[in-house]
Amino acid sequence: MTCGSGLGDAYGATIERIKAQAEDQSRLGMAALMWISHAERPLRSDELCKALAVELASRDFNVSNVPSMSTLVICCKGLITVDKEASTVRLIHFTLQEYLSAHPDIFDRPHSTIAEICLTYLNLKPVKAITFDPYPDLSNTPFLEYCSLYWGVHAKRELSDNASSLALELFQEYDCHISTRLLLEEVGYRYYKFLGTSFQFSGLHCASFFGIVGVAAALIEMECYDISGEDVESRTPLAWAALNGHEGVGKVLLGEEGVSPGKRDYNGRAPLLNAACNGHEELVKILLKRKEVNPDRPDNGGWTPLSHAAWDGHDGVVKILLGQEEVDPDKPAKNGRTPLSHASGNGHEEVVKTLLGREEVDPDKPDIGGRTPLWYAALCGYEGAVKILLGREDVNPDKLANNCRTPLSHAAENGNEGVVKILLGREEVNAGMGDDEYTTPLIFAARNGHEGVVKILLGRWEVDSDQQDICGRAPLSYAAEGGHEGVVNILLEQEEVSPEKTDDEDTTPLSYAAWNGHERVVSILLGREEVDPDKQDTCGRTPLSYAAADGYEGVVKILLGRKEVNLGKPDNDGQTPLMYAVSRGHKRVIELLNPPESVTPRAS
Repeated sequence: MTCGSGLGDAYGATIERIKAQAEDQSRLGMAALMWISHAERPLRSDELCKALAVELASRDFNVSNVPSMSTLVICCKGLITVDKEASTVRLIHFTLQEYLSAHPDIFDRPHSTIAEICLTYLNLKPVKAITFDPYPDLSNTPFLEYCSLYWGVHAKRELSDNASSLALELFQEYDCHISTRLLLEEVGYRYYKFLGTSFQFSGLHCASFFGIVGVAAALIEMECYDISGEDVESRTPLAWAALNGHEGVGKVLLGEEGVSPGKRDYNGRAPLLNAACNGHEELVKILLKRKEVNPDRPDNGGWTPLSHAAWDGHDGVVKILLGQEEVDPDKPAKNGRTPLSHASGNGHEEVVKTLLGREEVDPDKPDIGGRTPLWYAALCGYEGAVKILLGREDVNPDKLANNCRTPLSHAAENGNEGVVKILLGREEVNAGMGDDEYTTPLIFAARNGHEGVVKILLGRWEVDSDQQDICGRAPLSYAAEGGHEGVVNILLEQEEVSPEKTDDEDTTPLSYAAWNGHERVVSILLGREEVDPDKQDTCGRTPLSYAAADGYEGVVKILLGRKEVNLGKPDNDGQTPLMYAVSRGHKRVIELLNPPESVTPRAS
């Protein structure tokens, strides 16, 4: 490189040096580079070392073949390194990955080689002997997880005859193989599904899961598998192909007699629904050609294929499904949510536009909780979806849900300033309206410390900056409790706000701030003349009592700096601040309230 050669030349020269080593060192170095550059995820050092020790066609694992990591680093001539923090092995620089990708001829059929090694490992006698119930200790087989989860990914990319044979061998005992459990747990199957039963997950299920057309076709030709057989979640091979978008396997299965394209799984999902929810347009089209397929059939929760496609924002699938006469574009699930509600709540603007283009769709249709599509879009802060929905005259921007909360209320609670501004641009929206507990948007925003939203709301004439909720608490009370200094300062700038306003328990904002150890807020409130630093609530507790009880020595120090504070003031139960500190073992607070040289607690 110092002589003017580029990185590519340097990498090429180094790889030639690796190949020029003695046979064993050369083999290890190139194999390590192949694995690291083609693995589906970063490999841990123990995984890589075990992978390099596997002998193809062997049924036993020779531990003496396992190289050390230091040996591999030497054999790779500095092109790999170990990330000690993550315990993974990686290439020395991302440009090396780019170089290897640009020179695919460096390795001969890497994916089929990796698939063969993984399958050889899974067919080893000691691996086959591992039982899955009770769950075994897999710490001595670190390479097992990678082989179980990714052999099929590599085989799909590049399938060799040898890999096909090894896969068919694995499938002879696949239903009780430990790799099957690892795979199914990875995709979300619960452990209790495996208790006292087989997985019912055949080799055909597995080939369909990974989308390996050649292996799936070979298994069907063998006629020893039920092509519509169900696994422990009642999923058929076709369901797996549809779920993962493997069009080739889907076509193979649908070309066979006896395949039921409408069969539903444990959750009531048919293959069409699986394909739709994952956006596999071609498979959706293929399945819709079958007369047995109901394009509007819901799952157990009442979600149709259209609902799932809308939820995940697959506009292409949505349009395909809307082209079916049987599909109801406004069909609600059991919770009352429509496809439009799902699309709005996830901010899928194109899907929202597509659905609103249908006359049958009610843009303001509430679910069973009274929540409209606009409500969900506002809740999650999707400004684009909010604007699209508000472009419809039949959408009520201030519609109450069953809990008496408006879209504005939720947007304010979550600090979605953009949505708040959009909603307040509509005359119908009442910014001062509270829910059934009189909690206003301002209270929600103050409670969560959303300064921007607080400022916006305070600029509205209908907003009372000191309005109390059903518990008598004002926005300042909640902001003080949460330690939101910015909001506290903003509220204190309002003439109507009383910094000493108590709730129904006579608890002041200062007591709430002291109770939660917010020193800065305590100091801010004590800077106001109206604030009584020793005010008791209905239980007789003072700000000092609260701070002492929870061991907030910083707050205790601040309060002790005020001469009005009585250190010995008891509450209604006769408990003083010192007694609270003693009962809870707060040594530093005890020392502050009752220094060692004192015989009795000092009082003002």
